[in-house]
Amino acid sequence: MDAPNTPARIVIVGAGIAGLAAAHRVVELSRERNFRVELSLLDTAEQAGGSIATERVDGFVIEAGPDSFISEKPWALHLCERIGLTPRLVRTRDESRRTYVVHNGRLHPLPDGFLLLAPTQFWPLLTTKLFTWPGKLRMALDLFLLRGPNRPDESLGSFVTRRLGREALERVAQPLVGGIYTADPDDLSLAATMPRFLEMERRYRSVILAMWRAQRQQPAATRGTSGARWSLFVSLDDGMQTLIDTLARRLPEGALQCNTGIVGVQRDGTQWRLRRRDGSSIAADGVILATPAHRSAVMLSGIDTDLVRDLAAIPYASSATVSLAYPISAFPRPLDGFGFVVPLIEARSIVACTYSSLKYPGRAPEGAVLLRAFVGGALQRELFDQDDGTMIGRVRQELFELLGVTAAPLLTRVNRHRQAMPQYRVGHLDRMQRITKRLVALPALALAGNAYTGVGIPDCIHSGELAAENVMNQLGERTHARS
Repeated sequence: MDAPNTPARIVIVGAGIAGLAAAHRVVELSRERNFRVELSLLDTAEQAGGSIATERVDGFVIEAGPDSFISEKPWALHLCERIGLTPRLVRTRDESRRTYVVHNGRLHPLPDGFLLLAPTQFWPLLTTKLFTWPGKLRMALDLFLLRGPNRPDESLGSFVTRRLGREALERVAQPLVGGIYTADPDDLSLAATMPRFLEMERRYRSVILAMWRAQRQQPAATRGTSGARWSLFVSLDDGMQTLIDTLARRLPEGALQCNTGIVGVQRDGTQWRLRRRDGSSIAADGVILATPAHRSAVMLSGIDTDLVRDLAAIPYASSATVSLAYPISAFPRPLDGFGFVVPLIEARSIVACTYSSLKYPGRAPEGAVLLRAFVGGALQRELFDQDDGTMIGRVRQELFELLGVTAAPLLTRVNRHRQAMPQYRVGHLDRMQRITKRLVALPALALAGNAYTGVGIPDCIHSGELAAENVMNQLGERTHARS
């Protein structure tokens, strides 16, 4: 493709990981296609990254938001390879891979082979004290139950209760899924979040049977983590902000503009016009909104009422992380595993706690431990509104009751993420179909971020890259038609 005389102006709003991935992909495609682009990446915050931020202090590596990404979805790994970060990726410590569940005020190991919703090994399920015998028998009943009604979607809570019983939901599925989506499983769409379990029932009838078969078919080298190059979760040696900083440095000079808010997007002839808070505007040939859906809805309020209605209808939850550092000697019993999750039925003030310095190397200096507790979410919204002092105090009380820690922490950090986690409620896929259909009628406009097809870092990267390819393809076709 010949380069046009005038570069195409592309504006990306939102410099979180989705916006950064979109901007990086625009740069890649412009070079590959010899297609000149003038790129702007705008964000209201003082620095790029959104919820991803890392603080390094006194030998501790403290994550404000995500501390890792999943390796099963390839997009984050592929991006790291393209920007030269593969040598800096670190895997979880194999020796600390156990997860615990709080039950009756004590930590119980999650039975080996229990994958999110269902067991894949028989003996650990029989011997665990996490479930009652009636609860274990109810889970085993999944092997004999008929398929459920053939419907396009149902809540995760309904599915787990129907297939495996209430104990499986309340004691394992709810806290594990809550740690991922900070969501109410009775609202969460199974089809939008964990469609493989829906497919298991349709294809094999029994979820447990399907998972047993999948385990047997999996190559021995990839079971667990010891034989695979990457563990299920992967991070960076100096924290997740390394990914943000590397992407930002690879953008054209002046492309990233922080402290720049956009309040409206309008169609102006064959171009888009973005209105700043100060009343000035920016003209653009292509626009990518990598902002939360409710913010995108506000910016598009004068464009398409149906699109705006669906974007605004995506609910969000708020959560906070409380990081605490201690000397190892503060723990009466040695810590073991990656951490623990807390079922809602336990009525505690935290959702989960990660042993950050046991999960990944280099997170704490010699002789110290770094923990990170999670507060709030869709099921405990009121706890998010506590002031920092109250939140830290309640987290410390939980750590005393569950881990026996009485000492004052060496340091504490509270990081809040207000209205940051979209809730994929039942019907989310139908809403996404409507959103996608409405976008077809809006030339060179795309959406990216965690509100649409996945909440994890790989999903956000993928959404940003697809948005960039979509806009670049449309602008390329327009240029070709003019030539």
